[in-house]
Amino acid sequence: MLLLVTALAVFWLSLSRAPAEGSPEVNFSRDMAAHHAQAVEMALIARDRSSDEELRRFALDIMLTQQAQIGQMQGWLAAWGLPLSGPQPTMQMPGMATQQQINALQTLPVAEMETSFLQLMIRHHQGGIAMAQEALRQTKRAEVTQLANAIVNSQQSEIAYMQDLLKRRGAASPTPAEPNNIEHMEMATS
Repeated sequence: MLLLVTALAVFWLSLSRAPAEGSPEVNFSRDMAAHHAQAVEMALIARDRSSDEELRRFALDIMLTQQAQIGQMQGWLAAWGLPLSGPQPTMQMPGMATQQQINALQTLPVAEMETSFLQLMIRHHQGGIAMAQEALRQTKRAEVTQLANAIVNSQQSEIAYMQDLLKRRGAASPTPAEPNNIEHMEMATS
């Protein structure tokens, strides 16, 4: 019985202690915040340039949801006593658009921009899902697992919605995003 109580106490202490620099929780918070920031940037362009009210509302929803999640993750970092950016540069993350693709959203004819936005955002969401699933594989922290699960569920639903919007436009869905470089998230600490 004493062994069980001791094991539970050690487990509780490990969850109540702030994660350390380089931990999966910290890497997820920083990387997903950066990933979300690009989604917000693309959604802002689509919202401002689109003439399709349904797409404009969807882009606004992405902006508001992901900006709120950025705030949540930055709040964790502040509560954990860690800076918003780490000592190492952010690695290439799955599903990210290139700067050239983002710039094109500002100059393409509106109908082409709408299609490109949806295709880019599908790949972006696929990358976000891969990152969230990796975090779920590595952490037991309740706040991180709750957000990562919410990201997986909402973004899977949004991908289906965006595929429908593309189909209505007579456009193809993009090929699935490659799970690029997320190994830096695997630096678990004890």
